[in-house]
Amino acid sequence: MIDFARVQKELQECSRDMESSGIKVAPKSDNLARLTGTIPGPISSPYEGGTFQIDITLPDGYPFEPPKMQFATKVWHPNISSQSGAICLDILKDQWSPALTLKTALLSVQALLSAPEPDDPQDAVVAQQYLRDHQTFVGTARYWTETFAKTSLRGVEEKVQKLVEMGFPEALARSALESVGGDENSALEKLCSG
Repeated sequence: MIDFARVQKELQECSRDMESSGIKVAPKSDNLARLTGTIPGPISSPYEGGTFQIDITLPDGYPFEPPKMQFATKVWHPNISSQSGAICLDILKDQWSPALTLKTALLSVQALLSAPEPDDPQDAVVAQQYLRDHQTFVGTARYWTETFAKTSLRGVEEKVQKLVEMGFPEALARSALESVGGDENSALEKLCSG
């Protein structure tokens, strides 16, 4: 059985530290077993300036079993599937400990962005490029960050305006868009479902 009191405590800790860490965890809905994590791209990496959304599903055995995490934002990295967003990271598998939290797991994922492990890849094509043609890897990773992990402010304003025109309050529209990583259709679904 998931320890929901612990999950609540972890969510509160994340919101307290959000300004300093940039790491955010929020429930996808009323169900605390399905969460969305947000991490900023590490400075001095090809992911700098990007904001990455991670889908988190807590298994029944949490915190004694690791959370299931996968990138919702497309990312070009040897240890992250460019197709599914699956993450190859030891603490999300056999090195998990109940002493770890969602925040420490997300910090580890963020650190993985800075320090790829191409010898233990999730995506063999990306790993080969990282090892054999590093400049092309860096360029591709930057391009994917620009394309998939950066939301232009103008784009967000346009989406908020569309939702306001549909009759939703501006603050609610902003909050819904933020909680789903800027996806207009998901935000509309969230607003309509309550």
